[in-house]
Amino acid sequence: MSQPLAGKPLRGLIIAIDGPAAAGKSTLAKRLARELNYVYVDTGAMYRALAWRVMEEGIDPGDEKELGRILQQMRIRLVEHAGQLRVLLNEVDVTEQIRAPEVSQMASKVSTLKVVRDRMVELQRAMGSQGGVVAEGRDIGTVVFPVADVKIYLDASPEERARRRFAELRSQGKQVTLEETLEEMKERDRRDQERAVAPLRKAENALVVDSSRLGAEAVVEQVMREIKNKLRAI
Repeated sequence: MSQPLAGKPLRGLIIAIDGPAAAGKSTLAKRLARELNYVYVDTGAMYRALAWRVMEEGIDPGDEKELGRILQQMRIRLVEHAGQLRVLLNEVDVTEQIRAPEVSQMASKVSTLKVVRDRMVELQRAMGSQGGVVAEGRDIGTVVFPVADVKIYLDASPEERARRRFAELRSQGKQVTLEETLEEMKERDRRDQERAVAPLRKAENALVVDSSRLGAEAVVEQVMREIKNKLRAI
C-alpha cells in the first residue's frame, strides 16, 4: 500500500483519469480518493443514469429535444454509503440498475450527442469546482478538466478488459459469453474514439499506465508517485 504524505498538507488537486471501458479507472479512482480524502466523481455512472432513464421512458436516443428535457429534469447525486458509491437519480438509488450491459451500450450512444456532453460537463465541473476531486471517465483530462493538476490515461488490451468485464457480469448472474463481451467492448471503443464530440483520447501531458499485467495495488502505487511529485513541486 502506498504511504501517506507525512507532514505534507494536501491542497485541493484535481486528478483526472481517462481511458477505455474496464481499464480499471473506477478501482483506481476510488482508491486514490480514499487515500487522499478526496471526492470521487464517477462520470460514467452519470451517463449510465441518463441512459437508464432514456430506456425507462422508451425515448429515441437520437431525439435531442427529448434528451434535453430529461437532462434538465435530472438531478444526479453520487453518495458514499458503507464504503460504496451509490448513484441517486432524482433521489432514487439506481446503482444496480445502471450496471446492466444494455445500459452501458445505451450510455455509449447518448454520450455522442452534444446536448448530452454539454450538460454533463456542466454538472461535472460544478462537482470539481473547489478541487479535492478524483474524476474518471473518457474526456476528463481533455474536455472537463483540461487544467487538471494530475492527468492519468489508464489503458489495457481489449482482451484483458473483456475478461474483466466478463468476470464482473458473470458474478452478477448475467448470462453472457466472453466472445460477446469482447465484441461489445470493441464496439464501445470504436464509438468512444470516433464520436464527433469529445472523443476518447489521451491528454498530451497525461501519464500513461497500462494495467494489462498490473494488479490494482501496483497501479495505485505508480499513480501515487505522480501525485506526490506534483505536491512536492507546489
